[in-house]
Amino acid sequence: MAIGMTALLLAWRERPEPGAVPLVILLAGQCWWSALLLFDIEASTLGAKVFWADLRWIGVVAIPVGWMLFSLEYTGRDRYIQPRYVAILSIVPVLTVVFALTDTGLLYADSRLVREDGMVLLSRTPGPWFWIITAYTYLLGLLGSVPLLELIRDDSLPFRGQSAALLVGILAPWASNVLFLVGAIPVTGLDPTPVAFSISGVACLGALTRFQLFGKSPSPNPRARRLLFERMPDGAIVTDSHDYIVEINDAGADVLGTEPRRVLGRPLQEIAPDDSLLPTDGSVATRRSFRSPHDGRLYDVTATAITDIHDRTIGHVITFHDISEHVRQQQRHEVLNRVFRHNIRTETNVISSYAELLADGDGQGQGAADEITASARRIEELGVKAREIVDVFERGRDSIDVVPLESLLADGVAIVREEYPDARIDCESDLEEIYVASVLEPVFVNLIENGIEHNTGPNPSVRVAVESDGDRVRIRIADNGSGIDDYERSILERGTETPLEHGSGLGLWLAKWGAEIAGGEVTFETDDPTGSIVTVEVPVLSPPTAPRAESNGNPS
Repeated sequence: MAIGMTALLLAWRERPEPGAVPLVILLAGQCWWSALLLFDIEASTLGAKVFWADLRWIGVVAIPVGWMLFSLEYTGRDRYIQPRYVAILSIVPVLTVVFALTDTGLLYADSRLVREDGMVLLSRTPGPWFWIITAYTYLLGLLGSVPLLELIRDDSLPFRGQSAALLVGILAPWASNVLFLVGAIPVTGLDPTPVAFSISGVACLGALTRFQLFGKSPSPNPRARRLLFERMPDGAIVTDSHDYIVEINDAGADVLGTEPRRVLGRPLQEIAPDDSLLPTDGSVATRRSFRSPHDGRLYDVTATAITDIHDRTIGHVITFHDISEHVRQQQRHEVLNRVFRHNIRTETNVISSYAELLADGDGQGQGAADEITASARRIEELGVKAREIVDVFERGRDSIDVVPLESLLADGVAIVREEYPDARIDCESDLEEIYVASVLEPVFVNLIENGIEHNTGPNPSVRVAVESDGDRVRIRIADNGSGIDDYERSILERGTETPLEHGSGLGLWLAKWGAEIAGGEVTFETDDPTGSIVTVEVPVLSPPTAPRAESNGNPS
């Protein structure tokens, strides 16, 4: 008992380490059982012996409950250490103590004194409840041992040592108790289980000191794995061998536009009717693309088989990696490449042709020179647009600066007016409360400029209107020109160009990509009676926090 008390005190000092309190309960139960056994042996009357024996059950039933709770908390399964679960776990032990103290006959049918080698011992005939609590005790012992048996194979030597010591500590008294119950102990009425508690105490002391039971704990491992699954940025779904969803993280639920509780237990085919997510047979990872019906984003989907120890497929882990931005970048690069190749090749061909005319000296020299100059200017403008696009991409990689929408529009109008002083540009003001991403500045400049530059009328004009619902803001840029033809709009809406279908330049592409980087989109429509309306819709951002004034050390 002294060894058990020492281990109990060491465990008590380790509070609130995971598993410390349940281990204290277990060791306290062992000490209680041992102490009251001594009182039982010293008693000489039947009534006294029955009293101490019945009171001993408090410690007896505490041991399996403490063992079960310790195993769960120590191995990181503490989500089951909740009042309702502990209450359910304690129903049978509490009833056992009640039956023992009230002498209902359920625990023992009768009690009598026997004499063995000069000792007066208590012999009792088990009642029906005795076998219930016995089976329950060994069931908790078995269930509590399973998580520790898993740690026997752990790569960490301390965890293996801790688990082995604890298993020895719990198996020794239970083995002696089994021998007593089957009648293998020659002394009738003498349960040697408390004697085996000395082995249990030594094992617990070894786990506490030699293997640092509460200094190196495996308890974070299951929760860490759970957190890794729940907090991972990629969506993930776990299915069984029949393709029913057994687990899904929040990111995976967002991809499908649902909530975890709505899809758990349902067939995956109900969530993805087109079979695009159903894993193929085989044990290797398979990969495919999936476009979310919820937000339209494109995902790279990987289905990896889960196998058991017999290499049988028992389920799959399906992960979603968002590749929308990668695809957009790829499309942007394709557009840049095609525009440069087509437009620059066209302009250089024009320069070459007119240069040949100049060389012929047939009197068309002045007109040819004008065309060469205009073509060279277009090449220069194309280079400027390309540099602006590269700048927008670079700014998109960094943290987005937040600026007032009013200042962005005012600066954009000022830049265009400087180049086209005769054009009329009307722009809303008093937008101080609306903040957006600074990357939108070249977007507004190019859209306003586009509405004037391609206007062949005598009085080109552009109107800029703004409306906001608090979360998003829509900037409508309308002109009175000839509008954007359907061919150009279809290319912009598709998001990429082909060798046979390409736009006329980079200005509108810059507007589209800049709005996307700012978290929004650009839409095109025809104005009535003439002209076009380009709408930039982007999220409204929180205003930047003003820097805190530095203290000068003077009291306020």
